[in-house]
Amino acid sequence: MVNPVATAPVPQLSSLSCPSCGAAIELHAQGWAVSVVCAACGAQLDATDPNLRVLQYGEQVTFRPRIPLGTRGTWKGASWEVIGCQQVTITVDEVDYAWREYVCFNPYRGFLYLSEYDGHWNVIEKLRRRPVRETSGAQPTVELDGVTYKHFQTAVARTTAALGEFPWELRVGDTITSRDFVAPPFLLSAEESENEITWSQGTYTKPALIQKAFGLAQPLIDPIGVFANQPNPYAGLPTRVFGTFAVALLALLAMLIANVGLASDRKVFTQGYTFDRRTAEAAAFVTPPFELDGRPSGVTIDIGTTLDNDWVFFSLALINEASGETRELSRQVSYYTGVDSDGAWSEGARTETVRLAAVPAGRYFLRVEPEGGEPAKASVAYTLSVRRDVPHMALYGLAFLALLLPTILAVLPSASFEGRRWAESDHASS
Repeated sequence: MVNPVATAPVPQLSSLSCPSCGAAIELHAQGWAVSVVCAACGAQLDATDPNLRVLQYGEQVTFRPRIPLGTRGTWKGASWEVIGCQQVTITVDEVDYAWREYVCFNPYRGFLYLSEYDGHWNVIEKLRRRPVRETSGAQPTVELDGVTYKHFQTAVARTTAALGEFPWELRVGDTITSRDFVAPPFLLSAEESENEITWSQGTYTKPALIQKAFGLAQPLIDPIGVFANQPNPYAGLPTRVFGTFAVALLALLAMLIANVGLASDRKVFTQGYTFDRRTAEAAAFVTPPFELDGRPSGVTIDIGTTLDNDWVFFSLALINEASGETRELSRQVSYYTGVDSDGAWSEGARTETVRLAAVPAGRYFLRVEPEGGEPAKASVAYTLSVRRDVPHMALYGLAFLALLLPTILAVLPSASFEGRRWAESDHASS
């Protein structure tokens, strides 16, 4: 089959005059262009008529394309010339949002389109096929080439200004219903007018690439905000961080299992005592010595009491019998109960646990000094127990939080970017 585009003659530049104002008009795509807008008076003319029949009288064009008409550039190995630009506007909640669409022409390949909104550029190609599947619901989707696109916005778009040549009959004020679906960096648009639906696919493109492709001397403006199909620069970060988190979590779990499995958690001393507040001045004492053997590891001192609506403050010191090295610590134990209008209540606990890390092997004893409490209670019984090589679960909990926090923080930039994207859509809650 012969490709009519490949065999079509290269159109020659044609100079004509505007029948509305007499200004010179040059047709760059004669035989392809359907309408042309006069740069002097804004009249929309029939480019297929040798006399450029007036389709609609207009006003002087005041907007200036960021890529001047007549600019030539190269995109994907092909040469293109910018021959037209229209400004399209939608109104949402009584606020107008306008963007510009550029028509690029190559006599052997036809037309290529560019769109720009607040510095966000898309290279657009008209599709000769429809999406293979559409779904309805709260957020409709369409599928094309195995990619699922989510509905972004439906709006009535109108042409509010134009300049140059167009391959369709253009009139300022024309409206279409546009449905946009996104799968960054792609954008699918369905434009419906007079029972005709045209599908196109846009690819988000950085301004620097557009500037380079068309040899623009001045840099294009930086993008403002987040655009519908703008790729999320943080998209891969959560996956990478969660992967690292999973590996670190497995390592932490293995350490926990090994610690629990290897820890002996053996009791090396236990003794019961009574704190008599009537002889509080002589309450301090030392325990019989006990042996801490093995590698340097944790020591746990458990304090168990018979407190009832009472409290005791314990000053403790673990002392190495040979070297005199002392580790001092203190704990208050309190336990209260009662009944009020809300029912029975309790506060505190009758037991308390003190932990010491990496205590070397040796012969030790405890110096104990209880004090305080309710004066009305003459005495309180308590027990001191010393355990050796006890795994400290709280440390693993802290390590887990230390791993979890940066993982959560790594998700926030990506989630924030998506939130700003969908805040501009018909599905802001998503």
